[in-house]
Amino acid sequence: MNGSGGSCSSLMEVAYDDDHHHGHHDDELHVLAVDDNLIDRKLVEKLLKISSCKVTTAENGIRALEYLGLGDQNQHIDALTNNVMKVNLIITDYCMPGMTGFELLKKVKQESSNLKEVPVVIVSSENIPTRVNKCLASGAQMFMQKPLKLADVEKLKCHLMNCRS
Repeated sequence: MNGSGGSCSSLMEVAYDDDHHHGHHDDELHVLAVDDNLIDRKLVEKLLKISSCKVTTAENGIRALEYLGLGDQNQHIDALTNNVMKVNLIITDYCMPGMTGFELLKKVKQESSNLKEVPVVIVSSENIPTRVNKCLASGAQMFMQKPLKLADVEKLKCHLMNCRS
């Protein structure tokens, strides 16, 4: 609990020497990245991997919900137990066909007690204050502007590690 800004780096330096199942530890964030644009999706995936996160991508909100086990009613209990890699963070684009990032956020926060603790970050190319406020009011952890930069991802990861500790 020291006041220095170095708390992030010290958290990242925890080394796990045991060989079995790397990535099964809590040191690795598992991020679900949702974006209908392939280029944006690849960019987010690349930035997250540079930041040593495990990444799963989905091209829309429906797919993301299926992955999270919220695709069909009453199935989410099974899906969450089968889904060995727990998702620690959801990053979603705001503007997507079919289901917006805002609708995805609301579903995650309202329809699943297991997922409601998972931070959701909304990303958008437009910085519209009413939209930002609406997302934050509905439980989004953060609202970030596209194009995402590595510094944004590092800042976000730092923030999450501090929240979890």
